[in-house]
Amino acid sequence: MSDIELCYLSATEALRRFRARTLSPVELMRATIARAEVVEGTINAFTYRHFDEAMDLARKAEAKYMKTGARIGALEGLPVGIKDESYIKGKPTSMGSLVYKDFVADKTSVNNERILRAGGIVHARTATPEFSCAGYTNSRLWGVTRNPWNPQFTPGGSSGGTAASLAAGTSAVATGSDIGGSIRIPATTCGLVGYKPPYGRNPDDPPFNLDFYCHTGPLARSVADAILLQNVMCGPHPTDVATLRPKLRLPTDYKPIKGWKVAYSMDLGFYEVDPEVRRNTLAALDVFRSLGATVEEVDLGWTEDVLKAGLTYLEHLFGASIAVILKEHGDKLTTYARAFAEKGRTSRATDFLWTLQVANDMYRSFGPMMEKHDVFVCPTSALPAVKADFDQSRDEVRINGKVVNAMLGWVMTVPFNTLSRCPVVSVPSGRASNGVPTGIQIVGRTYRDQDVMRAAMAYEAAAGPWFTKPADRPKL
Repeated sequence: MSDIELCYLSATEALRRFRARTLSPVELMRATIARAEVVEGTINAFTYRHFDEAMDLARKAEAKYMKTGARIGALEGLPVGIKDESYIKGKPTSMGSLVYKDFVADKTSVNNERILRAGGIVHARTATPEFSCAGYTNSRLWGVTRNPWNPQFTPGGSSGGTAASLAAGTSAVATGSDIGGSIRIPATTCGLVGYKPPYGRNPDDPPFNLDFYCHTGPLARSVADAILLQNVMCGPHPTDVATLRPKLRLPTDYKPIKGWKVAYSMDLGFYEVDPEVRRNTLAALDVFRSLGATVEEVDLGWTEDVLKAGLTYLEHLFGASIAVILKEHGDKLTTYARAFAEKGRTSRATDFLWTLQVANDMYRSFGPMMEKHDVFVCPTSALPAVKADFDQSRDEVRINGKVVNAMLGWVMTVPFNTLSRCPVVSVPSGRASNGVPTGIQIVGRTYRDQDVMRAAMAYEAAAGPWFTKPADRPKL
């Protein structure tokens, strides 16, 4: 098997071969690092690299697989990209900011602790926009991260480095976080599977573990790989009061979805949607029909207040969290982070209260609709992608000739951070004429993780798999 084939081997298949002793973690890590050395000059997905240490850990993993009766972790020997916003003790974490360029963590985040304990090898940290506050990935500290499918465009954000790495074949699985779409946006722009679990399913670092918009989760090249990492990340933790008991372990084998009822909306009632996104979404809905599901268009009665409330909520908490450093470090911030922080500084408690009222109004129509359907489908992004060097504080976004909100008006993810207890998985729906992938969101009833994964598995089996053939990979 060639190095490039190794780099696009699914994580689940790599683990199977490790156990069968037909592939060594050393071989996979060597190929992954070599691939990174080739493509990083183009995509810039990584911040900190830990390649030498990763090779040493791969040799230790190889020894475990060769030893009869050794305790093998769920991710043993896999190269795992970790988003550069969480902590690993003794290693730098920059959060994409000049403010933290010399910061070294004195603790390990819960999710990273679980990944390391499961045998995952952190060969690199993946790039984010500053403080993860944008749907694209560029920063003053690390420069511009680019989409492997078309480097003129963004791989999305804020988990953009994670997505670019996976699409380029430089990680087996990788982590993300999603406070306004930051897992699902890069999943759709890079043709990946991205999972936003329901609030409380996975632990997080304080204070955002108590922000119900905020979710940590996996990105991967297949549904099974996303489940693999999700099963490691999820579960209650004694330091996170929001985490749910008991731990939910998702299976990878599901019954067909014949007879299921799939609801959909192309625009959620108010988004402008690019014609190519619309075309690919309709094709994806046909896949569900081919699986024996009934597909029905629904009217949620939502208006632009849904997006406005989501942005207002993010400004009030997320923006305010950045605003505390404006006075001392404002000159070091990117223009978009500074603008976001300024909005957070002026947000009022009454604005925040209004966002909660809107959330309840949204679910007043969505909840009853979901009682009559198994899952809900809509596009993940209303536009394939914005340019790689995009800046929401200065640049304009137009869809169908109309100006939309530059921050998150070109994606359709925020409403499901508002409805945070609903699990959402983003899967590919096709590619646009510029080569950038598009995707759909599969949304479930509250805390029905199994439903969205069952639908995603069935869809992938009929439409995919993705990245398995050279023609289905970026030309880097």
